[in-house]
Amino acid sequence: MRFSDRLPTLNPTHPTMSDGPYLFDVGVIALAHSQAPVADTALSYIRQAVAGEINAVVPTTAVIGAHNVLTTHYDISNRRASELMQNFTSAQRIDWYGDLSHEVVSAGFSLAAEHNIDGWDGYYATVARETGVGTLLTIDDDFESIPEFETTIILSPEQFATLNDYLGY
Repeated sequence: MRFSDRLPTLNPTHPTMSDGPYLFDVGVIALAHSQAPVADTALSYIRQAVAGEINAVVPTTAVIGAHNVLTTHYDISNRRASELMQNFTSAQRIDWYGDLSHEVVSAGFSLAAEHNIDGWDGYYATVARETGVGTLLTIDDDFESIPEFETTIILSPEQFATLNDYLGY
């Protein structure tokens, strides 16, 4: 059974979003937990997911990746990043996806090769397929070539430029 078959459809407050469910990639999770000037945009989606206002699917690996991004790129201490991610993983209304089987990983690499995206993004796209996700929430355009789900880039080009300036890129 797919997640979309067992989850009720709720009306999101972001007008450009589909009926879901929504998969959160690592960039959205990390940004929402950072002090970046555009963090509120990502945080609004996370708050909706935690409150159960939108149906959210989060690969557990994305939370581990967000911890790494927080400590490496957002200059957050290991202790603080661990606290933030541990708190986030306590959210009861999120569907946590933990399958890191050989088959799922292999399928992710097939997607990565087919769409010229990195391995993590191939894995997230495979999770989106496996769970019947309607929209993948991200901060980049790596998923736009995959037709099975919508991609919502949560940052405008101006916000992305602000984030890159903040990060020193």
